[in-house]
Amino acid sequence: MSTTSPSATSSALPARSKPGRVAGLLIAGIVAASVANAVIALVARAAGASVDFQPLQPGAYVTFTALGILLGAVGWAVIRRRSANPRALLSWLVPTVLVVSLVPDLLMFVSDYTPNADTAGITGLLVMHAAVAAVAVATYRRALPLHDGPRS
Repeated sequence: MSTTSPSATSSALPARSKPGRVAGLLIAGIVAASVANAVIALVARAAGASVDFQPLQPGAYVTFTALGILLGAVGWAVIRRRSANPRALLSWLVPTVLVVSLVPDLLMFVSDYTPNADTAGITGLLVMHAAVAAVAVATYRRALPLHDGPRS
């Protein structure tokens, strides 16, 4: 028989997030990351990136930013709910996913497959990935906070 009260065990679990609040924060994250990407695209173009490099076009980066943040939120929520220690898991998973997401961009340096890809454009795209990841993690921490340690 356990002497632990129900309220004591629930304090280790993440608080339920209100769907409207979560949606609002995710939208704010998408907007913030898209604005950051717009600035990065402008800097990349000022550094000599081709204006025809498709990943630096707003339609492309806003779409992929929204998809990335939304899919990341799903993954974060699943880990938050199912992992005994989500902080530990996410501490290596987030950087790993970021590095894996950079592989196609890095391959552009050695491939002729992507039209108008140049060093300035590809570098801008790499920086965009890092910016989206940073905004996404900050957004998830507010929208879907993690519990502090292993569940009991």
